[in-house]
Amino acid sequence: MQGRTQIQTRTQKCSHGGTDRYRDTHRDAHMESNTERRGSRATVCALAVGTPPAPTPRGSPAPTLAVWAPQPQGTPPQQENSVQQEYALQLQKRERFVAEREALLFRHEAALSKIRGVEEEVHAKFQIIKEQHEAEVKQLSEALKEKTKENKRLKSSFDTLKEMNDSLKKQLSDVSEQNKKMEVQAKKVQARLENLQRKHEFLTIQKSKEISQPVQEIKPVKSEKMTGTSKMYKVPLNTHIYELLTFLMDWISDEHLSKAGLEEDKGDDLKLTGTYSSNKNYTQERCVKLLPLVAEQLQWMPFVKLSLHMSVIKFIYWSIRQLDSGTQLSTMTSTMRRLSEDIFKGVVTKGNQLSPSEQVTENKAKSAYFFKSCNLPLRFLSTLIVIKTVTQADYLAQAFDSLSMDLKADEGKALFLDYRSVPVILSHLRISSKGPLSNAIDSLLQMTVESSFLQPFLETCSNESFFRTISVLLRNPKLDVQILEKLSILLQKLSRIKSNKKMFELFTIHLMIQELQRTTHPDHAFLCINLKSILFNLGLTKSNSCL
Repeated sequence: MQGRTQIQTRTQKCSHGGTDRYRDTHRDAHMESNTERRGSRATVCALAVGTPPAPTPRGSPAPTLAVWAPQPQGTPPQQENSVQQEYALQLQKRERFVAEREALLFRHEAALSKIRGVEEEVHAKFQIIKEQHEAEVKQLSEALKEKTKENKRLKSSFDTLKEMNDSLKKQLSDVSEQNKKMEVQAKKVQARLENLQRKHEFLTIQKSKEISQPVQEIKPVKSEKMTGTSKMYKVPLNTHIYELLTFLMDWISDEHLSKAGLEEDKGDDLKLTGTYSSNKNYTQERCVKLLPLVAEQLQWMPFVKLSLHMSVIKFIYWSIRQLDSGTQLSTMTSTMRRLSEDIFKGVVTKGNQLSPSEQVTENKAKSAYFFKSCNLPLRFLSTLIVIKTVTQADYLAQAFDSLSMDLKADEGKALFLDYRSVPVILSHLRISSKGPLSNAIDSLLQMTVESSFLQPFLETCSNESFFRTISVLLRNPKLDVQILEKLSILLQKLSRIKSNKKMFELFTIHLMIQELQRTTHPDHAFLCINLKSILFNLGLTKSNSCL
């Protein structure tokens, strides 16, 4: 009984004490089990020779061995045999119990060894997972640092743009104030000039009246000479013929020349037929014949009504537009030079005007101004003619300045669209002439201001002729950064129209924009933003890249 209690106690300690302690306990229990087996065998042997031990009482947890004492003399043999058999059964039960405990201990030992192996494997896997976690944390930390740096760069760029915007706003306000002052001064100067002109006319009339009497006493021969020289300034007696001619010019300009010009502007998408080509050549031949005659009539404009000037200038403009793509324009150099001089400087004549209603002979200066006219439509058309025909740099600079002033008003923008002025401006988008190039782009930029005229203007520019010119211009490596910034604004507006994507691809402008974005210095933030916006509108970059 005491041995079994020790085995149970050591077994419980082994289950809580670890593998080493379990091994020691198992060794002791095994030794005790062997001892008990040896004792049992000895007892069996003793029983065999006739010395049975005392019987084990019933109800005990496990059979125990007792020291057998010799029985007194006179014990019946049957009783002795029964006691021996009972004791033998107890020994067998005890041996089976010890064997079961030994098997249980072996199973516990095997289970603990398995648990130890699983524990080592768990520790190894835990170490691997820990290393992977540390690597992921390190990688995410580096990515977070990169994102933080990128956010700082974006914030710095945004602050720079904000400072530039504030500076430009301040400059704009200063320029606006200066512009207002200059407008006030210009009005004062204009009023002063008008007063001086009235004074000059008054003095001229007074002087002519004073000398009219001596003129009548001059010899008849001299008067005949004066009459002969004044014939070149006479207006035909039937002045209504000019009204008829201007009506015809308006009719031809509005119903034929302007529509023919519209077909020519759409010629990129129109496949020219033989009939259209012959009609075009016929129209150009007629314009070549009429333009010198109309240029001669400018000398008579001071003597006709101001309302008739517009019809003549409009006819000249549409006739010149007919000769844009023809070879006849190069053969009319002298006519174009004389025409541009008269329109730019105006016509001033001094002579006699004779009409049936009045018979007055006086030397009075008469003038007709076109480019410097106060009438906006007349001045606008004259400016376009000067830009188209003049080659002198100073004349072109003044013409573009006048065009920029007129485009500030909505009426000027409407006239720009009505007379389809984009091809006239495109003729100066060449790198060979830096001054007119910048002025021409400035004129186009004025049309890109947000207004009701922006969309019609962009549709006017959405053709092959315009994109071809821009493509040639962008291919020049010597293009100034300021010119590139202005062009980027214009292209950014055009890239919003989805149908223009094929134009960008047709002339490989999108590839040039990508190359510019790659090579542009980050200091040119405005240009970089516009280039990214163009590529985003064309679907060639992600949305977060144009922020």
